[in-house]
This record gives sequence, structure tokens and C-alpha cells, in this order.
Amino acid sequence: MRLYDTSRQDVVDFEVGPLVTMYTCGITPYDATHVGHASTYLVYDVLQRRLADLGHRIRLVRNITDVDDPLLTKARELGVHYLDLAAAETARFQSDMEALGLLPAAVEPRATSAIADIRGFIGMVLDTGHAYEAGGSVYFDVSSFGRFGRVSHLGPDEMLALAAERGGNVEDPHKANPLDFVLWQPSQGDEPTWESLWGPGRPGWHIECSALALRELGTTIDLHGGGTDLVFPHHECEAAQSEAATGEPFVRHWVHASMVRLGGVKMSKSLGNLVFISDLLKEHEPAAIRLAISAQHYRREWDWTDDLMAAATARLDAWRGAGPGDAALADVRACLDDDLDTPSALAAVDAAVDSGRGVSAAAALLGVDLDP
Repeated sequence: MRLYDTSRQDVVDFEVGPLVTMYTCGITPYDATHVGHASTYLVYDVLQRRLADLGHRIRLVRNITDVDDPLLTKARELGVHYLDLAAAETARFQSDMEALGLLPAAVEPRATSAIADIRGFIGMVLDTGHAYEAGGSVYFDVSSFGRFGRVSHLGPDEMLALAAERGGNVEDPHKANPLDFVLWQPSQGDEPTWESLWGPGRPGWHIECSALALRELGTTIDLHGGGTDLVFPHHECEAAQSEAATGEPFVRHWVHASMVRLGGVKMSKSLGNLVFISDLLKEHEPAAIRLAISAQHYRREWDWTDDLMAAATARLDAWRGAGPGDAALADVRACLDDDLDTPSALAAVDAAVDSGRGVSAAAALLGVDLDP
């Protein structure tokens, strides 16, 4: 199998042992699951299915970011406890993913379950000289880590612009460098607070995933995934603090899923231009939704349009009409091994159907159950 590696900027061999460890950044549960979420997680679901087909065992960890600025802000707006909001939206997310046929994660740890791990991790970073205390917070010192920028390959100006756009608080006067990022911070009056050696407060965003990955998967993981909007700052910062703490490589292979647009604009909660999976499930079969998304290659941005569901439903009906069989299975395997080329895999199944051959085994490998 060959996959594109974000850090190496090339399609390379995906070399793994019998057990494949994977970490994908999960949701911040303050709103419903949308097509962008589903598109991202379907990538790793198809990858898991092919790896299992090849005989590998997989341990997938997908976190729940149940303490972070967007969640706390939304809970404040709604006048509800942040954990109540998180629990409700996490349940809805899990229901939507189950409906779409995603394989379950080995574990879905919550950030709030790892406060002790996070405090210990921050201590490791401080002990290695890569962090400092200032103004009641603890910051990672990017100037101390020579490989900062290796994941994203961005220049300083690009980093600053994205950090400012994505919650990096680049104008924080306590920072030695605007790109330094917070590991621990004082809580506001109505925010959750935990005790620490650096004063009461709460963790920064990036440190949560590093601590959970270390706790659940060990020092080095085979594959780390998420949307391309997480490459910087989130994954860049994760890599820096993890390797600073342990002295070992953090990730062998970075795989990112491109964004889904609506009307030419990236679909996101902050913009509110969302198509919710729960709404689609009211009108369409889960298998058809899955086919509509799988018709797009994971590394290309694409636009959601209403006619995608009509085409996917027609494709599903055609596949079912062909009956059971293993036609196109070898072709689908080859397509998935070629950088998860699901559009070509679907086309191979279409060709087999057109020739009157059954395709249930190939459809199953793509996570599509042809039983109505």
C-alpha cells in the first residue's frame, strides 16, 4: 500500500507491522456532525478495512475534545454545562457514524479523562527545556525545537496568519515568540479548572491529543490523521511537543483528508454552512450517503451539491441489482492500495456491474452493505 504523507510531501510506501496504530483527531462536540466530518472519518474507515483485509490488526484511537474554547463558548451561549453539551453532541456523532457503517474505534478517550496525563506530559516538556512559565501559563518554546515546521512546511508568515486565524492568540504579551503555544492556561471565571503545579487552570488544545496518543498508543504511532485544517497549528504543535517530551519520533505517517465545500466555501461550524448527516439520514439510505462521499478522492477538495445523492442512490440500486459475487474485488484492492483511490474503486465496481457480474464482496470492502 502507498499513501501520501503530508510531512514527506509524497506518495510513499505505508510500511507497518502486524499491528497498525492509528490516531485520528475527533470532534469538539458542540454541534451536530456534518458532511465534512463524515468525509474525514470515512477515509480512515476505508483504510482500516483494507488493512484488515491484508491481515493486519488495527488499534484506532479517536479522541473527544470535551474541554476547549469553542465548546466552552457554545455552552455559555446556550446556558448549559459544557459536559452536558459535550455528552449530547458526542452521542449524536456516534449515532451518525454508526449509521454510516464506520468501524468502531478501539477507544474514544475524552480530553477531560486525561488531566493527570496532561499535567505529567507538560512536566516532561518543561524538564527537557522546551517550555517556560509566564503570566500564569505554560508555553512551548518553538525556538527550542529545530524541527518545528517539518509537518506543514510553512514559512513563518504563513504560520503566524494561520495561528491567528485558528485560535493561536499570537498577540499574547506573555509569549516570548508569537508562535509559541499554550500548554496550560488559567481558566476564566465560568470555565472548568484543575489544580496544577503552575496554578489552577486548564490544558491548551494541542497538548490534549499528545497526552492521549502517548497514553493509548505509546511513544510512536504508525499513522496520524485528521482534516487538512489541522495540519497547522494543531498537528505541527503536537509533533513538536511530543518529540520534545519523549525524544522519539511521534508519527511515522501523516495522512490528511481535504476539506468539503458548500457553494465554493469550506464547510465549517464557525461559518455555519453545514449539511448535517442527521438531516441526510432522514431522506437517504446510509449506504448511498457513503457512496456519495466515497466518489471523491480524499486528497482533493470538493463541493457538496444536492445532485450527488441522486447519483449515489442510482449507483447503489445498480450494484444491488447485480447480485452477490466477488467481481471487481481485485481491482478495488489495487485502487485502495494506490493512495486510497476510492473514485477509481467505485468505477471498477460500476464496470463489473455493467458486465452483469455480482459485486457484493467489493462493495463490502468499501464499507457498503448491499442488503437493502
